[in-house]
Amino acid sequence: MFQLLYPLVHAIQPLLVPICFVAAWTIVILMIWSAWSMGKEAWQHASRMHQIPCSNCKFFTGNYHLKCTLHPQAALSEAAIGCPDYQDSNPMVISTAD
Repeated sequence: MFQLLYPLVHAIQPLLVPICFVAAWTIVILMIWSAWSMGKEAWQHASRMHQIPCSNCKFFTGNYHLKCTLHPQAALSEAAIGCPDYQDSNPMVISTAD
């Protein structure tokens, strides 16, 4: 069996180094591309989640059973982005001290 493969291995041997070189760099590039796209997607998802205003809302209870008194189903979800009933619980106080 090995005697039959010996001429085939010698015929392919000059091509093995370039094929392995290209294959190795292809794998490295695909790994970098995958990591880049994963990071980009995570960044987009995180920035979308930071738009949820519930934790600073006046109607947010912080209770596990009833998170919001007005919109309990939408509280702390993407549906809460742009909530028409949002009222800031910590309004900025303008001080008049000199």
